[in-house]
Amino acid sequence: MNSVSSVPFSGTKAQEAELLAWLEEHKDMKGLAMPALQEAQRIYGYVPFEVQKLISETINVPLEELYGITTFYSMFKLYPSGKYKISVCLGTACYVKGSENIYNKLKMMLGVEDGQCTADGKFSLESCRCIGACGLAPVMTINSDVYGKLTGDELESILAKYN
Repeated sequence: MNSVSSVPFSGTKAQEAELLAWLEEHKDMKGLAMPALQEAQRIYGYVPFEVQKLISETINVPLEELYGITTFYSMFKLYPSGKYKISVCLGTACYVKGSENIYNKLKMMLGVEDGQCTADGKFSLESCRCIGACGLAPVMTINSDVYGKLTGDELESILAKYN
């Protein structure tokens, strides 16, 4: 999997100042790494490499440790979300009905891996487990829109609705 985002980091000086102020205020906190990453995600919406590096240098925690935390806990996002968040159910009912093929086709069409965002910031793609629409398997959502009984042939026309 590609660990570099195709979307350039676009953090602002205001966001950086907010994070640095928070880190200064909490510098004596035991186990600061996890709360610092949580605060960074609150501020930026995700925790890109550049922000992990800033935290590492500021609180003197190895970058490898921060990366280990962000990749271990699913609550952390390493990539920004797209304007349209595509989620493909890989739960049992959907998987048996071919959702893996739908998911792989979307990865190829969009040129992204799980959790990543297209370079134009339009679409992000993620896999999920059961969304409770097993009767419509295989299912995907785009933001709050639900698409069921997918074959893969309709993906281009579905994505075109969001252009």
